[in-house]
Amino acid sequence: MFALGFPLLLIPFAIYNMIAFLTPGVSWTAPVTTVQMMSGQDWVLTWGDILLAFAIFLLWVELIKSTRAGRRSIMDHVLSMVLFIVMLVEFLLVQRAATSTFFLLMAIALVDVLAGFIVGMRSATRQIEVEPSDRA
Repeated sequence: MFALGFPLLLIPFAIYNMIAFLTPGVSWTAPVTTVQMMSGQDWVLTWGDILLAFAIFLLWVELIKSTRAGRRSIMDHVLSMVLFIVMLVEFLLVQRAATSTFFLLMAIALVDVLAGFIVGMRSATRQIEVEPSDRA
């Protein structure tokens, strides 16, 4: 196994940037399909909804990955933090990233960072063994 982890949330980040910068006329709120619900309401699915659903699925995989211990998981957490910082800077400074879809992707990345560190700390406390002293 190699020692470098890979933050899966880099995939929707890259997809967003490729679409936003290579096809600037595409709208994230453009409807992809409309589904007639049993209630009679129309559910409109947009490109942004699809990307966010994909990112939430990858967040679930990242949370499962964060339960393992070792150098690879530590590097994965560090790269997730770097990815969040890059997303935050892009959100604040780049005009095409100032959308609700990108903000929610950034929020998902923040949840990944926080949950990864919390799960890592919780599992690390269970691995500590305390031996009694022989002072008698």
